[in-house]
Formats: sequence, C-alpha cells, structure tokens
Amino acid sequence: MRKRADFLRAARAKRSGQPGFLVQARKRDDDAPPRVGYTCSKKLGNAVTRNRAKRRLREAARLVLGAEAKQGWDYVLVGRPNETVSLPFDQLVADLQRAITKVHT
Repeated sequence: MRKRADFLRAARAKRSGQPGFLVQARKRDDDAPPRVGYTCSKKLGNAVTRNRAKRRLREAARLVLGAEAKQGWDYVLVGRPNETVSLPFDQLVADLQRAITKVHT
C-alpha cells in the first residue's frame, strides 16, 4: 500500500492489538491479492530504530501473511515504541498469527 487514503480506510476498519504492534485490516470490494502497509511513527525513535522496526515487521509479514492473508484484504502493521524492536522475533511472528486469526473471525 502506498496511498494515504488506503491507510486511513484501514485505520477505520478492524484492528487487533498485540504487544509488539497493532494490526489494522479491512476487506476491499475486489478479489485482488492482499496488500500490506507498514507505519512506524517518530514515537518509536530515530530513523535507525524506525527502519529496524519496519524491517522486522516486513519479515514477520512475509512469513505469516503468505499463508494467512485473504484475497481482497488490506493489512496495516503499526509499530509500537520499544516493543517492536525489542521483542524476540519468534514472539513477533506468533503475535502476528494470533492477530490475523482474530481479525478474520
């Protein structure tokens, strides 16, 4: 996802908070492949910290959303201060699986 309007639509839809991040998801009106967006505000820290958080979220999404994402959905992963960077990666992946399951039920 690249457009601000898409992120704002996802922000008004379903969400699932986890210790390391927040997942926002919305069903679109088409059957196109799922889209994923990432956001990490300056509350996370400097540019190095924000980029590290986004890299971790991208890798977790690659591992989980390949099997769990549904056609026609938008997903936004929002990083949390301190937690996204400091949580063990396997816990981050498990949290994402739990969040996606919660959003789809």
